[in-house]
Amino acid sequence: MSYNEEYQAAQQDPEAYWAKQARRVEWFKAPQSILSRTDNGAFSWYADGEMNSCYLALDQHLGTRADQVALYYDSPATGTKQQITYKQLHSKVAHFAGGLKRLGVGKGDTVIIYMPMIPEAAVAMLACARIGAIHSVVFGGFAANELAIRIDDAKPKVILTASCGIEFERKIAYKPLVDNAIAIASHKPDYTIVYQRPMLIAEMNTDRDLDWHDSQIGAEPAECVVVKGSDPLYILYTSGTTGAPKGIVRDNGGHAVALNYALHNVYGMSPGDVWWGASDIGWAVGHSFIVYGPLMGGCSAIFFEGKPIRTPDAGTFWRVVDEYRVNSMFCAPTAFRAIRKEDPEGKLAKKYDLSSLKWVFVAGEKLDSSTYQWLDDLLKVPVIDHWWQTETGWPMTAPMMGWDNPSAPRMGSTNKATPGFDIRVVDGEGQEVEANEAGNIVVTLPMPPGVASEIWQQPQRFTDAYLTVFPGYYHTGDGGFKDDDGYVYITGRTDDVINVSGHRLSTGEMEEVVSSHPMVAECAVIGSIDELKGQVPIGLVVLKAGADISEAQLETELVQMVRDKVGALACFRRAIIVQRLPKTRSGKTLRSVLRKIAANSEFKIPSTIDDENILDEIVELMNQANLR
Repeated sequence: MSYNEEYQAAQQDPEAYWAKQARRVEWFKAPQSILSRTDNGAFSWYADGEMNSCYLALDQHLGTRADQVALYYDSPATGTKQQITYKQLHSKVAHFAGGLKRLGVGKGDTVIIYMPMIPEAAVAMLACARIGAIHSVVFGGFAANELAIRIDDAKPKVILTASCGIEFERKIAYKPLVDNAIAIASHKPDYTIVYQRPMLIAEMNTDRDLDWHDSQIGAEPAECVVVKGSDPLYILYTSGTTGAPKGIVRDNGGHAVALNYALHNVYGMSPGDVWWGASDIGWAVGHSFIVYGPLMGGCSAIFFEGKPIRTPDAGTFWRVVDEYRVNSMFCAPTAFRAIRKEDPEGKLAKKYDLSSLKWVFVAGEKLDSSTYQWLDDLLKVPVIDHWWQTETGWPMTAPMMGWDNPSAPRMGSTNKATPGFDIRVVDGEGQEVEANEAGNIVVTLPMPPGVASEIWQQPQRFTDAYLTVFPGYYHTGDGGFKDDDGYVYITGRTDDVINVSGHRLSTGEMEEVVSSHPMVAECAVIGSIDELKGQVPIGLVVLKAGADISEAQLETELVQMVRDKVGALACFRRAIIVQRLPKTRSGKTLRSVLRKIAANSEFKIPSTIDDENILDEIVELMNQANLR
């Protein structure tokens, strides 16, 4: 396929292009309405089509790949491994769906899933889809108050949970968190179904709690319920929610077409291939490319419970690739930075046979050049940066690895726009800027299938948040530019810019320079208030394992590097060594919190933070350095 031809076809006649893609999906009744407008000014795809997402993930494969592995469950956290075929997964899902149906859960009802990365979590999602219920996966380990907020917004009939999750060597009891959340919430679910893990058995409340296995006894396996293409499949609350949560709604029809398209065309996967989305089902990646996408596409998916380091060592990822002959994987750059920090020479990778790996995709955070170079040298396969958001559900920019001539990579770029996404760069007034000029990254409406078009129970809020700032466009909230050939460069969220003596400077650009230092594993550059210049940048730096350099020497070298590559106007003069950076559980550095710490402002500890103790460490170090 030719990128230019496909991209232009999607631009010139979106309805015809995406009608063609829809024919590659098995519908119960093919849609007649391809594209329609919603009441809130967004768009809907395949609204009148009839289908079922669980059918596409499981039932359609039973005739051809019933005995193929659907999920490889690998849990270094517990030392457990399991291979589940499509036939076996179908049976588990149908029986569990029957148990839910007997409890009164049906089409249009909501179910919250609060579970660790165990196969039963995938069973829960698919069982909901099977009977037309709308699931909302909440990342396991969220505090009770955050879970309560989501309970009150989604109003679930049932909550599905497990007795515990595993965080390195620590067991996190989920059931007390769920009980506390229900006590706090105004809405009370009818039932809580608990999967008891042997390493920690939860106490049960006989009035509301049911055992996972007992809930299925005597229930008939459920058949797939017919749903419309426009019917909701799931609600996913965006991370970092404050106040009223923002529940992104994904439909069934557009979602299925988009994931089928992305899996084969963007990621280059074929039925029977082994795919690894190294994330968690609590995030958009987990929905799209751990559960639904790979299974709809007939792949074998890795379902991994653990961390890239300390389970048992920084070679865990390479062991998984070798053991299951992974063909392609997708991971956040922060995971590879963690591996590199522990094993900077990549010695552990050399213990394994990685020849099955065709390419590696990264997204979720900026891919710095030093991490890219390390991976490229280590793996000797294409390392592919691409870009998308929870709201889009699939990539907005990427080379099309399923095509004969995918776009070549360019350092610093997330590649060209995926067909269907007309990406523009505009100034504050909404006027398109010239090539290579930075601005706000927006996407022309209508967006392609699979993109969210509403916030749960608040359709106008979606309009206000994404469609109002720049009329006629979807506002991504990211800043960046396009080069002369249409390659997109994401410089960061539009608030990741500091004003130094009237010069608006990207902290992402400075991070790129700092991270290129041979002893730096990762870094964050933030703006600190300065009476004379308004703001000045500060570098927070994590060193590689075994690095031997004084803080003073490192600071001197980094100051010179930024001066040479960004310019003296950046006024980069301070760098401090930290043991770690505060991150979300999905691996994103909490730059907004770091900015507030540097400004000596009050901040709320985000519900998504991996370890809140890190913030105290950062505050103490910055106080010692007189940077607050």
